[in-house]
Amino acid sequence: MIPRYTPSEFAILWSDETRFGIWLDIELAACEAMESEGLVPIGTAKTIRNLNLVLDPQRIHEIEKTTRHDVIAFLTHVEQLAGAPARYLHRGMTSSDVLDTGFAILLTRATDALLLRLESLLEVLKRRSKEHSHTVLMGRSHGIHAEPVTFGVVLAGHYCELKRGLARLMVSREEIRTGKLAGAVGTYAHLSPAIERKALESLGLKAETVPTQVVARDRHAALFGAMALIAAGIERLATNVRHWQRTEVSEAEELFSTGQKGSSAMPHKRNPILSENLCGLSRIVRAAVTPALENIVLWHERDISHSSVERMIAPDVTTTLAFMLDRATQLIEGLVVYPEQMNRNVQRSAGLCFSESVLLALVDRGIARQQAYVMVQRNAMKAIEGHGSLLENLLSDEQVVERIGREPLIRCFDLEHSLRHVDEILARAFE
Repeated sequence: MIPRYTPSEFAILWSDETRFGIWLDIELAACEAMESEGLVPIGTAKTIRNLNLVLDPQRIHEIEKTTRHDVIAFLTHVEQLAGAPARYLHRGMTSSDVLDTGFAILLTRATDALLLRLESLLEVLKRRSKEHSHTVLMGRSHGIHAEPVTFGVVLAGHYCELKRGLARLMVSREEIRTGKLAGAVGTYAHLSPAIERKALESLGLKAETVPTQVVARDRHAALFGAMALIAAGIERLATNVRHWQRTEVSEAEELFSTGQKGSSAMPHKRNPILSENLCGLSRIVRAAVTPALENIVLWHERDISHSSVERMIAPDVTTTLAFMLDRATQLIEGLVVYPEQMNRNVQRSAGLCFSESVLLALVDRGIARQQAYVMVQRNAMKAIEGHGSLLENLLSDEQVVERIGREPLIRCFDLEHSLRHVDEILARAFE
């Protein structure tokens, strides 16, 4: 996490103040549950709550220099502040009960913030897609002109991809909303499933089905995988914007605000910096997938090989993705679209984008497919080399005209026919 790419909400979420505050909430929730089971004197948790403890992260870190254990340092600090009642905290619990349950709360909150941002991006994509539902755009494969599409359909494809990402993230949120208060190796030796259930429910969590000393890390890996897929979807969108903004294409570009500068050397430059930034940040999010998967494998009931990894990737990845979602929403909201240039690029194809229509017309009239392919291709190659349009060349090809006829051949170049299913595609995307 660096300030440049950190929304303020995530800076607060992953702060020491928030983390230690959540740990205290967990200890008090467990204490209240133990009170109901007669393990702790009634009113203990309330007494501590009424003290309105103000935790000092710096003091906890100072204690940890001696204890070399963060949870013990935290508990020591709480005892110094709360006095005698604090001796009942952490009864029968182990460090991972606090760490993993706290981690679940933090990840759930982070995921909720990501879901809200993703919903905003989807709304903008949907609106811009409908705005340009019939704005004709040259479709490309391998970067080469292929057949016509519409800009709205292209944006709808990105919308659907990210909508699938939203669904995956929602599923992952449920998997990650899992804590444990089961003791040292998950056997409830000094606790009970009832205590755990009551405490976790008060924290908005559910219990690990079969706990060890930790919550199973496949849950976390699923979340990081879902975030990586969203980041990849954003990068695909940003990559398209970068291509549309190329001088030779000039079909759409990022909003260039008053006073903005594109280059320290060339005053004319308007660069796709938002999109390029998104492509770079996507690498950071995707890079966390492998360590998240490797965190699944721990020795026996637990080790801490996962701990250092999670302390780094969880704040970094959730924060980076939040920034990406905000930036992608800004990018699409302000995207400047040039329908006239899109049309000019369609015209530049010299009718080549209708070659398949002619191929199929020949096949429908009894020509073997490969023979028909050769007949169309020889005329297409002339057009590519600057010798007339595809239609002009075909109309001069007696063999083609004889088979299809002049008027049916001309009708093969009907743009409306090529795009007649656009409304159906968009309706399916937004249903």
